[in-house]
Amino acid sequence: MASYLTMDTKQTELTITFIKGVFTVKKGMTVLVSSIISTMLIITACSGGSGSAPKPSNDAGTNGNEGAAAAGGDINYWYPWGGDSEKWDKWRMEEFEKKNPTYKINATYVPPDGGLSNGKLVSVISGKNPPDVVISSDYASAYSLAAQGALEPMDEYLSAMGFNESDVLPSFLPLMKRDDKTYLYPQDSNVNLLYYNVAMFREAGLDPDNPPRTIEELDAAAEKLTVLNGKNVERLGFIPWIDAGDDAFLWGWVFGANFIDDKTGDVKLNDDHLSDMYNWMNKYAQKYNPEKIKSFTSGFGGAFSPDHPFFTGKVAMTVNGNWFANALSIYAPDQEYRVAAIPFPANGREKATTFGTNVFMIPKGAKNPENAMKFILFGGQPEILADNINTWRSISIYNAPSDAIKWDKENDAVYKVVREVAASPNSGHPALTPVAKEMSNELKLLRDNVIYNNKDPKPLLEEVEKKLQKEVDKKK
Repeated sequence: MASYLTMDTKQTELTITFIKGVFTVKKGMTVLVSSIISTMLIITACSGGSGSAPKPSNDAGTNGNEGAAAAGGDINYWYPWGGDSEKWDKWRMEEFEKKNPTYKINATYVPPDGGLSNGKLVSVISGKNPPDVVISSDYASAYSLAAQGALEPMDEYLSAMGFNESDVLPSFLPLMKRDDKTYLYPQDSNVNLLYYNVAMFREAGLDPDNPPRTIEELDAAAEKLTVLNGKNVERLGFIPWIDAGDDAFLWGWVFGANFIDDKTGDVKLNDDHLSDMYNWMNKYAQKYNPEKIKSFTSGFGGAFSPDHPFFTGKVAMTVNGNWFANALSIYAPDQEYRVAAIPFPANGREKATTFGTNVFMIPKGAKNPENAMKFILFGGQPEILADNINTWRSISIYNAPSDAIKWDKENDAVYKVVREVAASPNSGHPALTPVAKEMSNELKLLRDNVIYNNKDPKPLLEEVEKKLQKEVDKKK
């Protein structure tokens, strides 16, 4: 399942690791190739649908839709993962068909993200022969499709199946909806946390029961945890831009940036929150010399590697996903660590994360949208996702704990923080815009310009905002 991934931020590819297998996709395949979509969707922007969202039934086969179960029919389904993860999804399909014997799922493997980034999905929508349902880890591209009229609203079907929005964690609702209609249905998600080494905290005179809450406390702890041998770095307390910190949007979101205007959709990068964030990163770069940090990090392994710096003691704190706890159990089983919400600055977002979310969608013109909705509700139930969640500590989108999830029953300390951060109103899905891919690329280039060339981020952000706004205007 694409939600459960590991990231080597120095590679040109992302290695995505699942409970039952591994596959790779090219780095950067996280948002839409919007130029293709803008061209092709002109043809298809006219057919309709309707839109709202259901709490999964304890009976995984019904979801309160007995009439549809009697009717049955085909469901043409596109999924993006291969290897053993494909075996998991095929198991899910088989379970659905066992519970609903009048239905037949016709599944097609469409890497890397269900056909979003390579134009395959747009092509079949334009040709009026789309699948009934698609799942993708590329939520930003999926949202762009909704914005451009390429997806069917789900509300009519959700209402008929007893969906209640109050059952869903509030932080997922903005992703699900556009113009008060529901176009995306999240399957599950990951959150990012601060991981810290307990022994190193004690050695540095820090209290592991009171991890840093604010950016100021994080910086102070990082300085105490850093070990220098003359001019050489033996250990860094913290490096803001490794692991999940390499994401273009995470730290900006924590610092309070919105990236776009929620009402108009205009690009919003010339923002003091972002300037402050890049200047904060640059303090680390200039304090320890960016080239020395680059040399120090050059030998680091990825999250599912024994050479990851948190495992080897080269870094005392890092920001990473909930699945990193599983990597620790494999590669550093004796290391005592704890997790906390990501520290935040004044005027920033407390207890916040950006989500890594898998989403279902029904393409415009789907022949069996009601059947698709039934499979969507079945496939996202905690009971169906339990095998993966119980390994990776990912979350379902529902408020209520599930007996199928062992972490809730065991009162797992890591999962408690995962749930708290996921439920926070400050957590969300930034950059829901057709230019999300371009924005991600531009912000990473800008960050490196600040860190390695000691540039003032303010004029750079102003320039990028103007550049991307022109692209947004072309798509209106």
